[in-house]
Amino acid sequence: MTPRQPTNPNSFRLFLEVAELGSFTKAAAQRHTVQSHISRQISDLEAACGGPLFRRTGRGVALTELGQRVQTRVRGWVRDTDQLLADIRADAGLPMGEVRLAILPSAAHPLITRLYLRLQAEYPLIRLNIREGQGGELDTLLDTGSVDMAVLFRFRKPTGADEKLLATAGTYLVSIPGDRLTRDGTVDFMQLEGLRLVLPRRPSHWRAVLDETARSKGFALQAVVEADSLRVQKELVAHSPGLYSVLGPFSVAEEMRAGGLQAARIVSPDLRRYVTLALPKQGHLTPAAKVVARLIGETDEPWGTLIGEP
Repeated sequence: MTPRQPTNPNSFRLFLEVAELGSFTKAAAQRHTVQSHISRQISDLEAACGGPLFRRTGRGVALTELGQRVQTRVRGWVRDTDQLLADIRADAGLPMGEVRLAILPSAAHPLITRLYLRLQAEYPLIRLNIREGQGGELDTLLDTGSVDMAVLFRFRKPTGADEKLLATAGTYLVSIPGDRLTRDGTVDFMQLEGLRLVLPRRPSHWRAVLDETARSKGFALQAVVEADSLRVQKELVAHSPGLYSVLGPFSVAEEMRAGGLQAARIVSPDLRRYVTLALPKQGHLTPAAKVVARLIGETDEPWGTLIGEP
């Protein structure tokens, strides 16, 4: 029986999804279908390619050597195909298609909601594909072409044409309401010495900055809990007197307005961070991606701020 030949990029798009997720099951869930359907499509593609593209592992699947070679060539082909289709659609005056956006969890809300509502009202044919991750991970996604743009935290103002400043934020010591240390609006970094803290897990660029700042002051931060999840950090602090976390204003603005948390901006140093929209250093944005980048830049107060936040 002659295997079916792939006639469009969809088979290769599925191949890239499975390679990235490392699992047929996760790919099926992402596409809202059954695993057998995914397995059948990958089997057809492997038959067309002349060899296995994946090998099974105890935790899912991994690329074979052939699969790795195919991934390298296919990623560029799919991107070029998307660009071609986008250019054709742009000629018709209708920006459309998928825009892949990577964003830090602490910067996601309410920016994404406001962005989505504007797209629905003005550009309903543009679809968002949103990924959350930590700083280094998002840079990698952008550099490898896995996303079209990323919202990042930087410790210096952007200077290049491929990165635009969106907002400036301080760093806050967060506690339960009524805590003596955070009630005055600001707190010296030296006062973090000896505090019981919930901090991000290592390795983390932000965690490394906090640890290095403490070392420069002659002490070590006392992390009694390590957690990457912002929700976990905030829930622990909100229900544990004497427990603190170190977060940005966008992470806690909603809880502070509701009276669930209290925060004081850390000074000496203030650990100021810059929220930026980073674009690929190489390659062209699709018309749809250009629209999304423009709308993000136009969004006023995209995350909400705390009183006294610049």
